[in-house]
Amino acid sequence: MTDFQKLIYESMFWSEGIAALISVLYYNRIKNQYWKYFVFYLIFIFLCEAVGKWGGKFMDYDKAAFYNYFVIPVQFTFFYWLYASKSFGKPKLFITLSLVYLLSFIPSELLFSTDKVMFSLNYTLGCLILMILVVMEYYQQVNSSNILNFNKNPMFYINLGVTLFYIGTLPFWTFFAFIKTYREIYDIYFAYFLISGIIMYLLFSISFIWGKQSS
Repeated sequence: MTDFQKLIYESMFWSEGIAALISVLYYNRIKNQYWKYFVFYLIFIFLCEAVGKWGGKFMDYDKAAFYNYFVIPVQFTFFYWLYASKSFGKPKLFITLSLVYLLSFIPSELLFSTDKVMFSLNYTLGCLILMILVVMEYYQQVNSSNILNFNKNPMFYINLGVTLFYIGTLPFWTFFAFIKTYREIYDIYFAYFLISGIIMYLLFSISFIWGKQSS
């Protein structure tokens, strides 16, 4: 990594920590609401990133497998739950989308090499499902009777962050094998990946500070 990439990589890691810390500080306000699970999620992500950052110094493990088989599936299924089950009130949609995503590991295992930084097939499908939910959320917000108070809706900040990070970096991870051979394009998109991650976690923090969580 370049010096700039190392800087924003470190910044992204600590932005995850800040988001987790802020969520803990606001926990008492939301401990009787489903938003408390967002607190647990942010803590989980920060701890996983800590393992990814320092785990190799204490144990021998497959970092790519750790993310592809554990961390990323948890990320996707959590957001499917937050959007489909909670924001839209459709728990069956959450179960269906989660099963479709998880079942995509079968063809990924059978047809493609698992010796990769990112499993493109199921990551692409996971992001496409998430993109549909993001669009549905934007539609719901635009057509809400409370649209003038959008800045008090935590899902506004979460949706914006998810758009910038997951949807914005979809082409990068989908075509990673091809992009990495073009160094200039790779460096630009990798920098965007890190910067958008920083912005996303800052938006997650803002969702607790400015947002008004409802049960």
